[in-house]
Amino acid sequence: MDVERIQVFLLYLGNFIKFPHQNIKIIQLLIMKIALCQINTIIGDIEGNKAKILNCYKKGVSKKVDLVICPELSLCGYPPQDLVEKKEFRLAVEKANSELSASTTDTGLIFGSISEEFDNVGTGIYNSAFLSYNGEIQFIQKKTLLPNYDVFDEVRYFESAKDVFIHVFKGENLGISICEDIWNDADYWKKRRYEKDPVQRLVDKGATLLINISASPYAYGRREERRRMLSVLTKTDKMPLAYVCCVGAQTDLIFDGGSMCFDKNGKLVMLGKTYEEDFIVFDTDAELPELVKVESSYEEEILNALILGVKDYAHKTKFNKALIGLSGGIDSALVAYIAVKALGKENVVVVMLPTEYSSQGSLNDSKKLIQNLGIASNVINIQSVFENVKDVLKDSFENMQEDVTEENIQSRIRGLVLMALSNKFNYLLCTTGNKSEMAVGYATLYGDMCGALAVIADVYKTQVYRIAEYINKEKEIIPVEIITKAPSAELRHNQTDQDSLPPYDLLDKILMMYLEEYKEYNEIVKKIGQPELVKYILGLVDNNEFKRKQAAPALRVTTKAFGYGRRFPIVQGWKR
Repeated sequence: MDVERIQVFLLYLGNFIKFPHQNIKIIQLLIMKIALCQINTIIGDIEGNKAKILNCYKKGVSKKVDLVICPELSLCGYPPQDLVEKKEFRLAVEKANSELSASTTDTGLIFGSISEEFDNVGTGIYNSAFLSYNGEIQFIQKKTLLPNYDVFDEVRYFESAKDVFIHVFKGENLGISICEDIWNDADYWKKRRYEKDPVQRLVDKGATLLINISASPYAYGRREERRRMLSVLTKTDKMPLAYVCCVGAQTDLIFDGGSMCFDKNGKLVMLGKTYEEDFIVFDTDAELPELVKVESSYEEEILNALILGVKDYAHKTKFNKALIGLSGGIDSALVAYIAVKALGKENVVVVMLPTEYSSQGSLNDSKKLIQNLGIASNVINIQSVFENVKDVLKDSFENMQEDVTEENIQSRIRGLVLMALSNKFNYLLCTTGNKSEMAVGYATLYGDMCGALAVIADVYKTQVYRIAEYINKEKEIIPVEIITKAPSAELRHNQTDQDSLPPYDLLDKILMMYLEEYKEYNEIVKKIGQPELVKYILGLVDNNEFKRKQAAPALRVTTKAFGYGRRFPIVQGWKR
């Protein structure tokens, strides 16, 4: 400490002795410099994650900060899922905890990791925040509130903290919490999920500085919700908050970064970068202007999230190039654009797979898109394969009319060809189905659903159009012909999507109410009308669960994506 800070510390200490904190709220006098390290980790890459944390710590030391903080479970990656149940994994984490801590000086380091404390009840495993300095682990705060909804399943793995504690560090009473612990503020939520409020308990115990380490998946609107909630909390409790978030994609979950620092008046004064790593230094007593805008437009946010999702999935699974089946439709065009932005145009390959039903317009539109994006392409005509398959099956299908079976054969041949190319050249095959199609089963299992990653499966068809228009706001990238023509699978002559489905604006209204707003049949009919149509659409959603269970992981950009965050049985007898 310099002379001025020693003087302030002595003044603080005198007040502390004269007025014990359990009787009054002490006015914060010390200035603490905190480095928030918004890092992108890989689940299970303990050595790689440890190196990232250590690099951030060294940078913080060079910047002469008092405390360096890293996100929730940053050492092992979030969410580790069943890796937690592997003893060898936990032992490796424990070893890394000690090694990280041994590298510390008098600059503090807070990082998220796993701790163990066994008794006769429960798993004895905790999601924890470690505070280390002077070469040792000095304090561990375990997570109290374990989310057990949507994509969260922490109750499966971890025990809840029995209590929370203050740790005095360089004159500050640190109130350390972990992600969900801060999402239960009585002053913000009309209805709370949990009875306990660990952050309020930290305040009651005399905290003078709040720190929250977080791994909170992104959905549009979530960052603004964080800002509002944390603003209310800090304004009510009259103390600053450092809220550090992780960034990056872990399979289908996208973490957007956007770490936040609030002053004691509830003003957001610092905001980390979004969708990329960042290192920011927060001076807890500095007078900084308030930041209000934390989220961009829907189109910009979702595009950035999906680009990060594809980029991280490819890099973390060791794919260098992406492969897309290009149909001439808007969905595959959008996926191709996202892949180019994520991996570079030199690392994207598209393939057109026409049959007799593919229109010349779709081929021309695809070629125009390919030219606009500057990507490699190929054309593989599958008509002869389709004819051969029909010939093989003609005896079995004798006296039967062609129907959706033959349509699906074409899609499955395309899936076979694309998977062969993926295998041969180690391409990351991206599927192109949107959320509207996935919801009602308007996709072919083992056909167009083939692939490793469902890029836009959490984006409704009407939103796909919005994003395409946004991409073209300065110049035409996605050909306007692709945007304006009637969508079609082109699996029979003169086919359009609306032969089987209502207009997408109506379909998406029904789906959003059912999937996002949890409304049931009667509520939807009251709003939409058309009871028979609503019944038909909801039936399609329910009856196609078997397809979605076998689908590629879908990048999550809403609060209710298909995948393990939405769990319904395939075989079930519930009827409306």
